[in-house]
Amino acid sequence: MKHFLGIEAIDDMHLWVREARDLKKDPAAYSHLGKNKTLGLLFFNNSLRTRMSTQKAAFNLGLNALVMNVGQDGWSLEFEDNVIMNGESAEHIKEAAGVLGQYCDLIGVRAFAGLKDKEKDEKDRVLNALATYSGIPVINMESTLGHPLQALADAITIDENKIVERPKVVLSWAPHPRALPHAVPHSFVRMIQQITADLVITHPEGYELDPGVTQNTTIEYDQEKALKDADFVYVKNWSSYSQYGKVLSQDTSWMMTREKLGTANFMHCLPVRRNVVVSGEVLEGNKSLVMQQANNRTYAAQLVLKKLLGS
Repeated sequence: MKHFLGIEAIDDMHLWVREARDLKKDPAAYSHLGKNKTLGLLFFNNSLRTRMSTQKAAFNLGLNALVMNVGQDGWSLEFEDNVIMNGESAEHIKEAAGVLGQYCDLIGVRAFAGLKDKEKDEKDRVLNALATYSGIPVINMESTLGHPLQALADAITIDENKIVERPKVVLSWAPHPRALPHAVPHSFVRMIQQITADLVITHPEGYELDPGVTQNTTIEYDQEKALKDADFVYVKNWSSYSQYGKVLSQDTSWMMTREKLGTANFMHCLPVRRNVVVSGEVLEGNKSLVMQQANNRTYAAQLVLKKLLGS
């Protein structure tokens, strides 16, 4: 594995989950792998869990970690080729990536979708430019197209909590006051397609995800019907994909409540808006897995780093 840019980099999800659970039992077992090596973490957007969990994973492997808030601390970057740089951009990505490749042995990058121009966003230019020009392994810490570290942590969490071999998993849209990207739901769907589970996606009409991602997954516009007999319910907001980045509805009736959840396990990637996306009693209830998911972010990142260091 040269880079970890998307969930498709995982060749065997079941095997990766087993390896991550083994790492969780003894996080320091491979602390020698990162000796005298440096992980650079580049944040173009805000982060709590991704930043802290990836740093902790690096420390568990003996890596040094350098963290930079690029949007605040770095030069404005240019990505276009053959451009006359007489505008706002002060540095070209080719030089910036090349320099980072000299300072670091691996790079993690977090750069969200702008949600204005689908064609531009889906080029994932920050992530792909660093992978192209840095000369070192690059890790996706959430980009336009996906959040594979979160999806891997979600796979670990489902594996740790399932009581039937083939659980029913429901991905449910929820209201949110802002337009949110598609990275988390898209990676979650791709991950579920790689494990033994039955997936149902439920949302109001108009919020269909990328059909190239969902493929033959069952789509149910009736949330109550979709939730029937669910073992895991993953709640997440996303903006319209077909009317790219638009908020078509803020229907409060889609908020997840204890009554809707029933006996299912509740999942969310965090951060979450209480009593908008989900009720506080669900978050604090005994079926909530959100803290376990957050904890598993460390071991998802650690497994990826371990594999890249080993290769």
